Amino acid sequence: MISSDVEIAIDGKIAILSLNRPQKRNAIRDQTIEALGHFFAHLPQVGAVLLRANGEDFSAGLDLGEHRDRDAAQVMHHSQMWHRVLNAVQFGGVPVVSVLKGAVIGGGLEIATSTHVRIAERSAYYALPEAVRGIYVGGGASVRVARLIGKDRMIEMMLTGRRHDAATGHGYGISHYLVENGEGEPMGLDLARRVADNAPLSNYAILNAIPRISDMSANDGFFVESLMAAVVQTGEAAQRGLTDFLEKRAPSLKPAAEQMNAK
Repeated sequence: MISSDVEIAIDGKIAILSLNRPQKRNAIRDQTIEALGHFFAHLPQVGAVLLRANGEDFSAGLDLGEHRDRDAAQVMHHSQMWHRVLNAVQFGGVPVVSVLKGAVIGGGLEIATSTHVRIAERSAYYALPEAVRGIYVGGGASVRVARLIGKDRMIEMMLTGRRHDAATGHGYGISHYLVENGEGEPMGLDLARRVADNAPLSNYAILNAIPRISDMSANDGFFVESLMAAVVQTGEAAQRGLTDFLEKRAPSLKPAAEQMNAK
């Protein structure tokens, strides 16, 4: 689904997605989340995605105007739609780097925590004000945010509705990098390009195996890790990478056909 709510640009190996409702502080309506879902369901041939936002805020959360007249079944199905889309972000196999600034609230925080590398600018602040508005999170925060910052911190955030600034959120683990205002996007592009140069199968394994292993018992996790290592480390890219290392050459992870075409 093509929507003006999300702008898409391709820069070499990088897809740049921009939340594009700055006049609404990038509040997320159904049209927005459906556009994200369509993109991740039909991923172009890229090695990484940069998720950013136009305007001063990453996202102020749900556009609540859409939610007043839904019955219980409609709210449940709406929540499950968010789960499907954000699972596609998290487990789609292509690393997603996000740049967080201004408001990262409610649904905006749920989107952010589905990404893999998060850069926060000093202007970023976080909140889960759903209880203050008489509602409950529905886009995956009970799982992603609670596991990221701890269930006790999430409970306190929801009960009190208080905001955490960028430094506090960084200390809680919401962001991996904390930078000055305006520095997030250059860093995000640089990191996305570096990640895109990894072997695609390695990236896929990292994104899909580690979250699932964390839900397993230790022995089950060890077994799945050994299977994933066997699959990844016997692939063509791994063989080239190991040969490059042993022969003291710079990494050349492109498929052989691409290397021939580049000469």
